[in-house]
Amino acid sequence: MKVVITAAAKADLAEIGDFIKMDNPERAITFISELLDRCRSLGDMPRAYPLVPRYERFGVRRRVYGNYLIFYRINENQIEVLHVLDGARDYESLLFPDS
Repeated sequence: MKVVITAAAKADLAEIGDFIKMDNPERAITFISELLDRCRSLGDMPRAYPLVPRYERFGVRRRVYGNYLIFYRINENQIEVLHVLDGARDYESLLFPDS
């Protein structure tokens, strides 16, 4: 299944890369590459990761990679990566602002 990385998720990745780059520019490049690989591999087994607890009705799933969470939704013909966030962030207010 095709994986589409939204503009918001791309902005998240850029922010993560910029943060890591302050201490280790080489690792920033490799880590963002790893996150992108994890995003793209969602197309192989999109239902392998759980729906976000308490928000199942929105169909948003999350995949954990290190301290980061990849949030995505399965649509009819594609996987839509919504955000890639540090697990310590308040993701609920970002993903589900009206809940």
